[in-house]
Amino acid sequence: MGGPSAERDVSLSTGRECAAALRDAECNVIEVDAGPDVAARLIEIAPDVVFNALHGRWGEDGAIQGLLEWLKIPYTHSGILASALTLDKQRTKDVYRKVGLPVVDSILAPADAVSAAHVMPPPYVVKPYNEGSSVGIYIVNADANGPPQLSDDMPDEVMVEAFAPGRELTTTVMGDRALTVTDIITDGWYDYHAKYAPGGSRHELPADVPADIFAACMEYALRAHQALGCRGVSRTDFRWDETRGLDGLILLETNTQPGMTPTSLTPEQAAHVGISFPQLCRWMVEDASCDR
Repeated sequence: MGGPSAERDVSLSTGRECAAALRDAECNVIEVDAGPDVAARLIEIAPDVVFNALHGRWGEDGAIQGLLEWLKIPYTHSGILASALTLDKQRTKDVYRKVGLPVVDSILAPADAVSAAHVMPPPYVVKPYNEGSSVGIYIVNADANGPPQLSDDMPDEVMVEAFAPGRELTTTVMGDRALTVTDIITDGWYDYHAKYAPGGSRHELPADVPADIFAACMEYALRAHQALGCRGVSRTDFRWDETRGLDGLILLETNTQPGMTPTSLTPEQAAHVGISFPQLCRWMVEDASCDR
């Protein structure tokens, strides 16, 4: 838990919640704030399993997975390749396209070029191509006077994608099973605050959407999980423009380390299908392995 990424605080919250749930599920748990000495700490502890509650870079991009493979310690969630692939938003979209899953147009561009002029016709969204939790999101509206002025902490290369209007939907996959569909209702963009602040968003589950949209979310999430090579639990996010029916449903991204905080979506979806939070966490521990 923890670690050095932009999502450190969320990871600490996830870690605390999962540790408590695992203790409720009769597991012996040691909490490790992953720092530069993480390899030495793991060798010292010699755990049966590592529950990976890290988010963002180093924890979700294949880095910690590679260390755990080297140390031959079984771990939860996805392996090296799927983790690295899904945290790279552009390559994730390439996989979606290859297997026929719907996405909007997107490009990678130098951050200074994006700040200098529109690199695609507005409206569009600018984001880091390798972060999660809506970190560093810029929305450029159709009537924008000029390009966005990106902050200095944005990476040198960013992803620019056509803005997808509509409702925010999401589906968790657990093993080989899609759980349900949640409609995420906010006053505006589903940003970092809306995701993690109490009352920042309202989650309607199951989502009140037409049967064909619900079924498509379930199917697409499972196909994305399989095409990307995910293991354990993943969550795929969608936008749906209800004025266009099924043609208005597009995939945004797949998360291999879904948040597990009190306001997180995956624990809610598991509970909806009868899986308690301790049961969910214990299932992930029992599913753990190397060579994922």
